Amino acid sequence: MEFFLSCFEQGGEAAQGWYGWYAINIDPVSATRSLVGSGGYFGPPDSDGVVEIGYSVLPEWQRRGYATEIVKTLVAHAVRFATTTRVIAHTAPENEASKKVLLSNGFTEVGMDEGNLRYEYAVKIGRR
Repeated sequence: MEFFLSCFEQGGEAAQGWYGWYAINIDPVSATRSLVGSGGYFGPPDSDGVVEIGYSVLPEWQRRGYATEIVKTLVAHAVRFATTTRVIAHTAPENEASKKVLLSNGFTEVGMDEGNLRYEYAVKIGRR
């Protein structure tokens, strides 16, 4: 929490919306809310226009499409900004589910970074 607070204090208004988000399921009958997972950015786009995402879904909610929806939403938000040129994500080589989520959202595997696979989503010109 201290890390995120310092990011907001240093980044001011430009940092709003560029860090963590929670995914909540609301039961349509009981209106009970349940934490499903989280997703977010490692900050706003850098000087090259690159923004990194991360996401996680709790075990009891996995394999229901939540990770795919989280990634889709994060990408859609990031590409709304003219400064964004690429969205990247990392996953462990053995994490087949995460690789599938990234590929289904238009990411391409581009190599390895410190033992993890690196995926990139290239932003299309004229995307707005």
